[in-house]
Amino acid sequence: MKLAKSGDELINLQYISVSQLQTLFDQGKRNELICPACLEQVKLYLGIHEPPYFYHQRTTNPCPGATVEAKSVPKTESSMELNGFKLPTSRTITEEKVEPTPFLKARPISKNPAFVETPSVPSTITSTYLNALQSIGIQLDQEQLLAATTVDGPVLVLSGAGSGKTRVLTVRTAYMLMEQQIDPRSIMLVTFTAKSAKEMQQRLLTYPNMSPSLVSQIVSGTFHSIFYKILLFHEPQKWRRDLLLKWDWEKEKILKQAGRELELDEKEFAYDQALGQIGLWKNSLVFPRDVRAEDDWEKSCLFLYEKYEEYKAQNGYYDFDDMLVGCYQFLQNHPDLLLKYQQRFRYFLIDEFQDINKIQYELIKILSILEKNVFVVGDDDQAIYSFRGSDPQYILNFAHDFPGTKTIKLTENYRSSHEIVSTANRIISRNQKRLSKTMHAQHNNGAAPILFYPYDEEAEATMILTDIQEKLAKGARPSDFAILYRTHSMSRAIFERLAASNIPFIIEKDAESFYQRRVIRGILAFLRLSVNPDDTKAAGDVLSALFLKQSVLQELKAQTILQDCDYIDAFGFVQTKHAFQQRKLKKIPAQIRSLKNLSPLAALEIIEKDLGYQDFIKKRGNEAGIEKGSDDIRDLRVAAKRFDTVEALLEHVDHMTAMIQEVKQWSRQDIDAVQLTTIHRAKGLEYESVYLLAAVDGSLPHDFSLEAYRKGELAPLEEERRLLYVAATRAKQQLSISVPQTRRGKTAYPSRFLKI
Repeated sequence: MKLAKSGDELINLQYISVSQLQTLFDQGKRNELICPACLEQVKLYLGIHEPPYFYHQRTTNPCPGATVEAKSVPKTESSMELNGFKLPTSRTITEEKVEPTPFLKARPISKNPAFVETPSVPSTITSTYLNALQSIGIQLDQEQLLAATTVDGPVLVLSGAGSGKTRVLTVRTAYMLMEQQIDPRSIMLVTFTAKSAKEMQQRLLTYPNMSPSLVSQIVSGTFHSIFYKILLFHEPQKWRRDLLLKWDWEKEKILKQAGRELELDEKEFAYDQALGQIGLWKNSLVFPRDVRAEDDWEKSCLFLYEKYEEYKAQNGYYDFDDMLVGCYQFLQNHPDLLLKYQQRFRYFLIDEFQDINKIQYELIKILSILEKNVFVVGDDDQAIYSFRGSDPQYILNFAHDFPGTKTIKLTENYRSSHEIVSTANRIISRNQKRLSKTMHAQHNNGAAPILFYPYDEEAEATMILTDIQEKLAKGARPSDFAILYRTHSMSRAIFERLAASNIPFIIEKDAESFYQRRVIRGILAFLRLSVNPDDTKAAGDVLSALFLKQSVLQELKAQTILQDCDYIDAFGFVQTKHAFQQRKLKKIPAQIRSLKNLSPLAALEIIEKDLGYQDFIKKRGNEAGIEKGSDDIRDLRVAAKRFDTVEALLEHVDHMTAMIQEVKQWSRQDIDAVQLTTIHRAKGLEYESVYLLAAVDGSLPHDFSLEAYRKGELAPLEEERRLLYVAATRAKQQLSISVPQTRRGKTAYPSRFLKI
């Protein structure tokens, strides 16, 4: 059904621009659309697999007018009535006729090779123990068997997505213990998460003849847990647990104290990003004396790094990064103890080797120097943690650093359908710096990946929610679905849609509400002050944007008493040393008061241009590679379009900010729910259906990688392509990739990674 009425206006979907669809969808939800034939309420369908249409909610006695073709109602020309006659509205000869932006139908990714069934055939097993494993259903394909039984010397296992690497690691460990009779105390099994270590231990205990006492003798765990135990054994007083700086707020407190010497504004300087930069330097074995700061940001971070290390040394504190660096330095300074550990640990098994950083790599190198029995499992195509110091070069150069390396490729994908695996192969094959491999799917039970084309972020969220609701109605479970995105800020619209639905969903516990981002909090403070002139917090939050120090808040409070006025008028009485600033402050009260009577979009424009928020954003700059503040403002404009009043927008903001805290509580529980997560956090996980948001240039690949590419740097862009590969291979049956026509209010272009 292509026709509906909104008030007295007849709406014909044939002539509606795609930019208007979300507004019509919202009107339908508010029961503001009616059928022109039966005058009953209708709604707009806005989903992925079908073009938009109006529909009745009733299921009996179908409306006779529902079958009226839209083409039977011509487009109404713009006209005006004069003395009882309808005349066409005049148009200047220079005015261009704007054609409505059409709705683009979703399309499947095509040109994948045909599926050829090549069932994995187990090799002939001569091992008694492996035969025992096979008898309880633990099968290995030829590649997996080779990896599990190649015990001596350096071994590099390239484990593509879904290739069963955890099974290989656990079977190999059991094989070494039971068939090779290797002392469990000589084995070091390293994982990147405590959860993975626990999972491997539990899986080992399900194997024949594996006892808890035997498994517990293996030195297994994360890098931090293993090497911290070494420090704790040799220097228990220096590495007492009560001296550990465990929480980020503790570390930031130290940095902020040091930052006062540089007069860094605590509300504006990105101390959390500075802490990340310090950690990156340290994990790369770059100490303060080694840093060559390239810009003001790095100079500030270097100063904080020096002060941070001084503070810890003076007070005997340490943090998680010190566990690895400290152990490395301890072993280097005690060659006798290093030799004992080199003699004890004869076999190293390392999971997720593509995620290793310099300090971790160097620890393994010095410990394995005698035996060189280093077995590493990883996939250079899934190396996506450069911001933590990880570098795919460690896996790419492994054979060079460990001469005599045997390379084994696990190329059978047991997770995803053929269409998904083939699409992922085509995407990642464009990377230049990678070890060659092609994954093969074991089944073809899923559909081809879908590209769909919403107008903007709002329509994107609506279309995904509609699709999930349709699949749930057919028997799917909420936990079958994951919605992946490049950065947390991109989750705003889909979070809001899910929050307004009855579908359970979870989000990462450290996910920040979009409306709590610093730039957004700052601009919303102007709106809050306009609505409530006595809001002390809002008054304080606008100071930085007006280039005033936080100490001015005390003067504002004093002026409200002396002048018997609210905070808005108090700005007019603030005294500064600069005449231009004084003149600006005199104008501010009238400007702020006017905001509450405007539409949210108009109010935001005045804050940016007339109240100087644009200048503030430019001055603040792009700190530590975080998303630009101007991008946040464009995101806010997209959200604000849906609201008619400032009060309505602020009410929505407060509701969503409270909702994210509630959803985080759900996330701590084991519930059947849709998962919202970044691609980085989704690595290692799998879902029946995956939706990927905003596959457009500037999002994926991210702006910073495109900027680096323009300067001649290829590595960041190749890591972004690996991110898309990781996202695609999380899906088992269905992969839906969103390609918005606009992003942040501007025309968007499909990701260059989709040109396959």
